[in-house]
Amino acid sequence: MRAAALALVVLVTVPGCRVLERISENAYLNAVASGATAELDARGHPVAGRLDCALSPSGTVALRVGCTGRTAAGRPVAVVGTVTGADTARPRERYVVTVGGREVLRTTCLGAACPG
Repeated sequence: MRAAALALVVLVTVPGCRVLERISENAYLNAVASGATAELDARGHPVAGRLDCALSPSGTVALRVGCTGRTAAGRPVAVVGTVTGADTARPRERYVVTVGGREVLRTTCLGAACPG
């Protein structure tokens, strides 16, 4: 299954959320980690190091991404996201970001360049 996931190519928006392009699994995971880190920094929860993100099998056409890490203060960070319609021109993304088990963000776009 992991080999199949590595070969996965999806159509998603990158943290800028304005540009659609075909990207690899690793590029998407890096974009989610970077976007979530930017969002947490902007909300006063700087991340220590890099968030660790992975895709998980969903059994459907939706993609599921999960990220974990810690804030600079040592609190656990979790990002859970889904992308539906990843193979279309208008994928739909949804993300929930928690710090210490408490929701700090629910959004359809991650990163500093998201429409405000």
